[in-house]
Amino acid sequence: MVGAVGGFFIAFRRPAAERRPTGPTVAELLLRLVRSSNNGLLVLNRFGDMVLHNRRAESLGLVVDDRADPRAIKAAEQVVETGEPMEVDLSPLEARGRQPEAVVGEVRPLGDGFTVIEAVDHSEAARLEAVRRDFVANVSHELKTPVGAIALLTEAVLDAAEDVEEVRRFGGKILHESTRLGTLVTELIALSRLQGAERLPDLTVVDVDAVVREALSRTRLSAESADIEVTIDRPSGLLIEGDRTLLVTALSNLLENAVAYSPARSPVTISRRLDEGMVEIAVTDRGIGIAEDEQDRVFERFYRADKARSRATGGTGLGLAIVKHVAANHGGEVLLWSRPGIGSTFTLRIPAYEAPEAPESSPEPPQEQNPDRAVRFVATTQEQGGRP
Repeated sequence: MVGAVGGFFIAFRRPAAERRPTGPTVAELLLRLVRSSNNGLLVLNRFGDMVLHNRRAESLGLVVDDRADPRAIKAAEQVVETGEPMEVDLSPLEARGRQPEAVVGEVRPLGDGFTVIEAVDHSEAARLEAVRRDFVANVSHELKTPVGAIALLTEAVLDAAEDVEEVRRFGGKILHESTRLGTLVTELIALSRLQGAERLPDLTVVDVDAVVREALSRTRLSAESADIEVTIDRPSGLLIEGDRTLLVTALSNLLENAVAYSPARSPVTISRRLDEGMVEIAVTDRGIGIAEDEQDRVFERFYRADKARSRATGGTGLGLAIVKHVAANHGGEVLLWSRPGIGSTFTLRIPAYEAPEAPESSPEPPQEQNPDRAVRFVATTQEQGGRP
């Protein structure tokens, strides 16, 4: 008994370090924290020499060729003198590829002449701010044009109040400009909703053939006015899950573009097919085509490949931007193939609807199928002039 009690007291009185489980020290954990940080971290001594830094500091340009950025060293000297933290702009002086564009560093004193510089990448926020400024400028310009035209035309109507023919002519122009203004406002609202301002409604099962028919009916008048025949392939029976109104709007925008940028008596075709679980709706024209260096920009808001033609047809420059966001919100994408002088093919790709598996039950007598539903027709774009 005495031996057992003595052994217990001897074990209890061992140093705490001997009883602790083995593992990393606090210094090791702090080093791991510095290395894994998403921000660039750099520690300098009173002479401006680097004591510690992580790889993120190198990717943000805070450390280049094992030397600290001179702007960071100068800011650290000021912090050592004043003892107060400060911010310093560490953005790259020259743009080189995909490196960060806007980097801000916060310099804080650590005592005994040491300072730490924490660099944060604000490039995405800077890009969004630039996009917002461009958007506001573009909207202001686009709204100013029809509003100014309506004001001038109204003055002309008042001056020619006694001339019936002139009143009718100017009245028609006023109607055209006001319609264009209304279309612009409507598309701006639709685009803001698609970009996250409002939640999309609940998705439902949508018949692709019904979407094609409705979009075709919306653009039939403009196609007839331009003397362009729009042809479609056979019904596909394909189904997708989405918002029918948005899908019709997206396809209508593609058709309107195809008609607007095609010469008279040239064909425009619509084809549908199923490809690896994605429903593809392709709109092909034999129009002016789009240069390769402009193809990445045609989906930007207010961008027009042919500004003169777009003005003449009353385009707003928002149609393809809406198409891109509709596709993205449905988990799909929009593809473009184009050659100047040959034409263009815009392909809207949306995931196909997968019906849930029905529970096992007793067999039922077969029912007559809808012939249109039973046919799965995979259409390919007409091979003409090197088209896909």
